[in-house]
Parts: sequence; structure tokens; C-alpha cells
Amino acid sequence: MKIAVVLLIIVVTALITLYEWPKINENLKKEKRAFIVLIMAGVLLATLLTYFPAMPGPTELIEWVFKPFSSLLPE
Repeated sequence: MKIAVVLLIIVVTALITLYEWPKINENLKKEKRAFIVLIMAGVLLATLLTYFPAMPGPTELIEWVFKPFSSLLPE
């Protein structure tokens, strides 16, 4: 059943890419690279959350990274 969810994630990603890709100007190569990186990160995260639903999300990662800096900020 999880394979069907992953296939659905890939199909939705392909549809989003087919819709958005032509709208990005040919001269905007950095934007196209950023689009690819973000779309692949989304696919990876969605796939990982499908197989490991108890995995901490991006919010917990950001909290973990910036928690040591909170003591430097004034109250």
C-alpha cells in the first residue's frame, strides 16, 4: 500500500512540474535549479514520512539547530 502512496506522490510531483516548468523563463537557470532542488526535497520528505510517520518534521530540525542560539537573545 505504501508503494501506491509513493507512486501517487511521484504522479502529483510530475503534474506540478509539467504545469510550472513552462512558466519559468528559459534564461532563469538558477530558478530552474532551485525549483528542481525544492521539488526533489519535497518528494524525499513526503516519501520518508510515508515510510517513517513518527519521524520528526522540519520544524523540529529547525528548533534543534537554533536552540543553542536562543540563550544569546535578550528576553
